[in-house]
Amino acid sequence: MASLQPVRGTHDILPEQERRHRCVEETARDVAGRYGFEEISLPIFEFTDVFARSIGETSDIVSKEMYTFTDRGDESITLRPEGTAGVARAFISNGLAQHLPLKYFYRGPMFRYERPQKGRQRQFNQIGVELLGVAQPQADIDVIVLGAHFLEALGITEHVTLQLNTLGDPESRAAYRDTLVEYLRDFEKDLSDDSQVRLERNPLRILDSKDKGDQKIVQGAPTIFDSLNEASKDFFATVRQGLDALKIAYTVNPHLVRGLDYYGHTAFEFTTEALGAQGALVAGGRYDGLIKQMGGPDTPGIGWAAGVERLAMMIAEPEDVSKPVAVIPVGDGQKEQAQVIAHQLRHAGFTVELGYSGNMKKRLNRANKLNACAVVILGEDELAKGVVTIRDMSSGEQNECAIDGLIDAVAKYRP
Repeated sequence: MASLQPVRGTHDILPEQERRHRCVEETARDVAGRYGFEEISLPIFEFTDVFARSIGETSDIVSKEMYTFTDRGDESITLRPEGTAGVARAFISNGLAQHLPLKYFYRGPMFRYERPQKGRQRQFNQIGVELLGVAQPQADIDVIVLGAHFLEALGITEHVTLQLNTLGDPESRAAYRDTLVEYLRDFEKDLSDDSQVRLERNPLRILDSKDKGDQKIVQGAPTIFDSLNEASKDFFATVRQGLDALKIAYTVNPHLVRGLDYYGHTAFEFTTEALGAQGALVAGGRYDGLIKQMGGPDTPGIGWAAGVERLAMMIAEPEDVSKPVAVIPVGDGQKEQAQVIAHQLRHAGFTVELGYSGNMKKRLNRANKLNACAVVILGEDELAKGVVTIRDMSSGEQNECAIDGLIDAVAKYRP
């Protein structure tokens, strides 16, 4: 084989990119922790039914994008395309209903067979939060504010807009579905092929269509606000009042929907135009019917998820704080002692790079490329006296130091 390439839609995350990814994930974990969310780790694959029942048989994810296979036990297994279904399954499997409310933060790879594009891959990394067991709108406010706080901590809020909508309670949603279908029937032949299928199975999804012809049709469609009952209006008003009180700016977008029946009330997205047409950075909503639909107890929930790759493209290059101390033996006779000193420094909390080969000039050049903060030079004459030379790479200043006092002498370089 002339060359080896990664599978289409996958990519290697090299150190520079990994620093950005780590910054996004650690920032999310830190901010979520301040809101009381604890980290949970879930299997990368589940029985296919977990996703088919939760995401919906008619959704694009289930019908077109899932990586599904039959394992050696003749079970249908799917690589997880998203995180919420796994959290719901874990809640049911572990019998956690007696411990509500529960707040979970998760991170990890997801898999979808879709067309790779900027910031979207077939294997991608996602972070998310789920709040289970709170039916009141205060949970919606808290989860949305957490998302805003997270984006603020990343330093990208000036490029982001919060879009907000309500899907109402089941009664309001059913009334709106009937009203929307009645409107769309007059344009059925003009809808895209996908939307003609959705008209029968999942008409709200047509509001979110990317087809330009569909978008033109839905511009004149009735909005859900005409179908909301008083309880749904009050719920949404409380969410908006809470965001207003906390000075979280938002735009009401009546075309922002979640197509599945277990979603209701609040739907939201933090979007940007900085990455092209696919503008969602953080997307979430309330899913009070999901856990019951999956066979568990009737349990309200709300959460959001965000793609790490897309967020990593938005942030400034994180500073590499692990500037090493380079330990350079002048000759072969000092290599063993260099390893001993490096070992001691590492155990004392320093990041240490050894100059493995080359003359002094090459080793110093490598130390420069590694952005070393200091160099410990071991020469034959110095070691005979029990000392080493420390060079500060910023100032160029050099001083001799007793080996026994080396750790104290380089203490200022500890990360």
